[in-house]
Amino acid sequence: MNRLRNRLILVFVVATLAPLLIIGWLSVSLLRYSLSLSSTQQLDQISQSLQKTGRELYQRARQSLEKGAASGTIPPQRFEADERVKWPIAVQEFFATGEESAVVPSRDRDRLDYFVRHGDAVWAYSTSLHGVSLRQLSDQYTAARAQVASATSHNWRRGFTYTYLLLAASIWVAPLLALIYFAHRVSRPIQRLTTGLSQVAAGHLDYRVLPGRNDEVGAAIHAFNEMADQLQQSQARLVYMTRLESWQALARKMAHEVKNSLTPIRLTMEEIAARQSGQDGEFYQQAAQIVVDEVLSLERRVRAFSEFSSEPPISPKAIDINSLLEERIAFLKPAHPGVHYDLRLAPDQPTLVADEDLIKGVLTNLLENAAQAVEPGGTVLGVTASDSGKVAIEVHDSGPGLSQQARNTLFEPAISFKRGGMGLGLSIARKSARLLGGDIRLVPGELGGAAFRVSLPSA
Repeated sequence: MNRLRNRLILVFVVATLAPLLIIGWLSVSLLRYSLSLSSTQQLDQISQSLQKTGRELYQRARQSLEKGAASGTIPPQRFEADERVKWPIAVQEFFATGEESAVVPSRDRDRLDYFVRHGDAVWAYSTSLHGVSLRQLSDQYTAARAQVASATSHNWRRGFTYTYLLLAASIWVAPLLALIYFAHRVSRPIQRLTTGLSQVAAGHLDYRVLPGRNDEVGAAIHAFNEMADQLQQSQARLVYMTRLESWQALARKMAHEVKNSLTPIRLTMEEIAARQSGQDGEFYQQAAQIVVDEVLSLERRVRAFSEFSSEPPISPKAIDINSLLEERIAFLKPAHPGVHYDLRLAPDQPTLVADEDLIKGVLTNLLENAAQAVEPGGTVLGVTASDSGKVAIEVHDSGPGLSQQARNTLFEPAISFKRGGMGLGLSIARKSARLLGGDIRLVPGELGGAAFRVSLPSA
């Protein structure tokens, strides 16, 4: 999985390419506005020239009109007093002012009118501006001056500069916050993983890092938790094997000493039983036989201790665990006719590469203990399963279960809660399972009684 790498690459691209594109767009836009604003000074000059030209044109046209009226070259249009109601509005407005003469632009401003008062009459002289509209010139000049005044009253350069800086800062801060957020998401689980490694290094093998990610960091956390589990199991296995070594040394010494004493006792008692005759011969023979039987019983116990203390040779081979479990149950079923056996086998036919005799010994011990624990008519269930490179074999019984005291010392050698038991069966079985790289654990029972799970590495 390369999700973490791809995410970092994506963050880098977004953090660099996106701001670059946005800043480029803003630069082009601001350049366009700056170019449009650069003509303000030229527009001011043109408007002033336009004003000057308009005034010069007006003054020349006015002087020409007044000279033409004075010399008579321009004929007047007379507006008599008795027709005052028919006068044009411009004439009426001039007459109302009380002035003697006045030059005013016409309504359409493409000519000039020169009004002169003659008593109660008004003479009007007009001249054309030859297609030049004073109204249009006036409107253009007004618009130009308004734009120049607006550009002068507002500091556009400073406004655009501040706007650009604000946008650039915002564009830079947003990717920075995104980078901080993703860096926190990446660094926090790594920090938790580092803390976990420190805890494990300090000896706290039960410390676990909470999962919750499915990228490389999540895989590392999962691997760390599995490593801690394996270390904890290895530590428990080491402690258990160390204790077993102590028991094995004791068992070897005891077996040797007891065997040296039992052999002459048995031989002597057999000789006594053979030589006794007479009236009390039968009594001595019975007494000798009792002693011989007890000595044989002690020899069996010594042999069990010898087996417990010895390390048998391991001959691994491929084993079909389903078939082996069926074979062990078929072998033990005649010895327990009142017990009902059930099987729930894995459909994928799990296979082990292990020593067959050790596996048989483990299964025989667990199945025998389960059969002895149930009442007549009880049930023993055998289960096989495989998952994550492990093969699991479970044995459940419908017996009364185990007390807390029995659970605490279940695999301790020479401690037994079963009548006639020696306390070595489960210890030997667990030792065999660990020699094969697995273990035996107590699990919740499905039938109300005890249940054991044998976990072994698969082929």
